[in-house]
Amino acid sequence: MDSQENALLQGEQQEVKAEEAAAQQENAVAADETSQVNETTETAEEAAESTVAAAEERKVYQSKKEVLERVKEIAHAEEVPQKDEVEYLKTTFYKLHIAEREEQQKAYLEAGGDPNTYVVTPDEDEEAFKAEMGIIKERRQQQFREQEAEKEENLKKKLDIIEKLKAMVTSPEEASKTYQEFKALQQEWKEIKNVPAERANELWRNYQLYVEQFYDLLKLNSEARELDFKKNLEAKTHLCEAAEKLAEEEDVISAFHQLQKLHQEYREIGPVAKELREEIWQRFKAASTVINKRHQQHFEDLRAREEENLAKKTALCEKVEAICAEENKNSADWERHTKEIIEIQAEWKTIGFAPQKMNVKIFERFRAACDTFFANKAEHFRTMKDTFRENVEKKRALIEKAKALQDSTEWRSTSDKLIALQKEWKTIGMVPKKLGDQLWEEFLGACNKFFEARNAQGADQRNEERQNLEKKLDVIERLKKAAEEAGDELQATVQQLVEEYNSIGHVPFREKDKLYKQYHEVLDKLYKEMNVNVAKRRLNKFKDNLKQVAERGEQALDSERARLMRQYEAIKQEVQTYENNIGFLSAASKKGNTLIDEMNRKVQKLKDDMQLVLEKIKAIDSENATQE
Repeated sequence: MDSQENALLQGEQQEVKAEEAAAQQENAVAADETSQVNETTETAEEAAESTVAAAEERKVYQSKKEVLERVKEIAHAEEVPQKDEVEYLKTTFYKLHIAEREEQQKAYLEAGGDPNTYVVTPDEDEEAFKAEMGIIKERRQQQFREQEAEKEENLKKKLDIIEKLKAMVTSPEEASKTYQEFKALQQEWKEIKNVPAERANELWRNYQLYVEQFYDLLKLNSEARELDFKKNLEAKTHLCEAAEKLAEEEDVISAFHQLQKLHQEYREIGPVAKELREEIWQRFKAASTVINKRHQQHFEDLRAREEENLAKKTALCEKVEAICAEENKNSADWERHTKEIIEIQAEWKTIGFAPQKMNVKIFERFRAACDTFFANKAEHFRTMKDTFRENVEKKRALIEKAKALQDSTEWRSTSDKLIALQKEWKTIGMVPKKLGDQLWEEFLGACNKFFEARNAQGADQRNEERQNLEKKLDVIERLKKAAEEAGDELQATVQQLVEEYNSIGHVPFREKDKLYKQYHEVLDKLYKEMNVNVAKRRLNKFKDNLKQVAERGEQALDSERARLMRQYEAIKQEVQTYENNIGFLSAASKKGNTLIDEMNRKVQKLKDDMQLVLEKIKAIDSENATQE
């Protein structure tokens, strides 16, 4: 190249003119290629800007300790902290922190704690995290200040280069001599990196202007141009190969960033021969298009997954809200719904992030629904515990009374007192099952101790009890015959036999339950038949009297119907009370079986009465329809 420059200085005028024409051609090539490079670079930059808001897939942290370790590593490492990773770590830490705090509160409430007195436990990990984030923030601020200072310094350097180029183009006669200095300035320009963004375009236009003007002045012969073109072609071919190889890069984000660097290098390389210009540019552009499409598709897939995650999380919110709206009739319902919500919470944790603008909102909706359920559950069990406590105290008081009577020898009066205590026991509401069984056994033990002592008194009494047993068996046989001879006098016969049975004294204790069962099996059958017959007669009599009531007017029928409805609701409430009490009686002993059987009979009798009242109401409705 030095010999060619000497030849330019010493050549003939004809050669100078030829070189001027060649320089003009080269200048046109450079201008065209610069225009194309700028155009595609702007396209790549627009693609980058369109995805800059999207989050990259990163490592999934399972605990605050892992996040804290990574934050410490960044805070004390030599490399400069990256903003995206720091923001991701911050979001992840507080998501885990909030989840952990909610688990603590949930455990506290499920253990019966008072939500009004709950105090959040200080978190040492959070304090350590804030301290490390403070170091990172200071380092990033320092980095920003250094970068801005460096940009200002780079601006001064590039302005100085432009001034030098400006001086070169004002001395045409010195162009060939200053070619090496020109190439050195170009290299120096390439090595200088970022400048303030608001000055970048203006700076580049001025630089290109003086470079083109220098090429216009430069008198290079065809051999020098071809050598320069060849070197530029080799450099651009190498960049094309590098860009094509990026298509095999698994990390789409990394490939995209590497492509931006290749574009910057391509932009700095000079022109190639005109006949190869379009070919080499299309090759580089085609490789760039592959990487840009992969990059765009990556974020489109990421957004699609986030939308899918949002749909899944919305469905889980609706499930929890539906559970909150359901009525919980008993403890089993609360426990079943609690299990369902815990399963939903576990499923929530397996779902990834929703779109950034909705991620916090959907989490707050889910947390609010869960909090509502567990607050309602805590209130329910707090109220139930108060009721249980009152019932336990009442039953313990009866136990104390029974124990005070268990050693008494006043057989008749004490028997009446204990029977009264047993009846009062039945009226007391629910207590926890395990404790209820214990209390019942203790109460029953005190009662049985007295009755067994009473029954053990006197052999004469045993003989009398044996005779009483034979008498009661005879009554049972007559009841069976009465059941076979059903007629109009059945009710009177049964009533007479029942009174006779009840007038007979005690029977042997061992035979008591067996006899009781035989007696009530026959009696239940008779009562069922009599109830049906009596109910029919009462219903027919009611229907006969209904016309007389109807003659007093529609208002009389409505009043009678309202009275029957109140009677129906009262019987229904009484049935419900008996059934609830039956549920809390233990059938573990003979005494327990006796009480349950007796209560079941009462319930059946009440249900028959309810049916009769319904039939009367239907009769009134039918009479009203007839009058209309």
